[in-house]
Amino acid sequence: MGQTFEVKDCALITRMGGVESAFSIRELRERITVCPPECLFHHFCETAPRPTFDDPEFRNDFSVWAARFLRDRVLAERLGVLNPYSFPDMESLRRAVLDVLDDRHAEVPYLTTVPRGEEFLFMRAVTVVFSAGLVLKEPKHLTKILPQMSLSSIYFHFIEARRRTPTGLDDFSEWFKEFDASETVDMIASLREIDFYYLSLSQLKERMIHDLSSLKGVAS
Repeated sequence: MGQTFEVKDCALITRMGGVESAFSIRELRERITVCPPECLFHHFCETAPRPTFDDPEFRNDFSVWAARFLRDRVLAERLGVLNPYSFPDMESLRRAVLDVLDDRHAEVPYLTTVPRGEEFLFMRAVTVVFSAGLVLKEPKHLTKILPQMSLSSIYFHFIEARRRTPTGLDDFSEWFKEFDASETVDMIASLREIDFYYLSLSQLKERMIHDLSSLKGVAS
């Protein structure tokens, strides 16, 4: 029998990333080359829990900036299709971003420079974790607790966890391993099949509830 699972919640505290702002594609490339990995993680992976981020079309800050301020739709779409969770680490993602910027830089006949106030600001964040006041005693309880969980809890345990767990799985799946595999194998498989990056947190929560509740022997 596994241990109980204490649901956590989280909040992001953002600060400057330690590199200068970018006013053009060329400067964006220069800054991305040297920016800390935490900046890449913030601008690609920490958009979901930020209340200030609201763009259903693009999932990362670089693509949003390219679309809104550089007004370069091609660049925005190329950056927008980069899924950071498909790369083994931030350095691999960095190389992919630089390749996209190099290709686009070679295609455009001139460089667009944005005015002050529209530059790209490199940021990073610290995740503050605290108890959500919810406890799971066994895997099937997750379907009952999910509706009560905040979106930031969903983010912390299902998305942010993938950089913490040794297997790159979500926290729930890691916890399920403490129980009889016959009880949890379908639940782990169901969560693994969710392509979460292009879903909003509310959509992800609904998908998790739907998929887990559909499993035989889980909903009760």
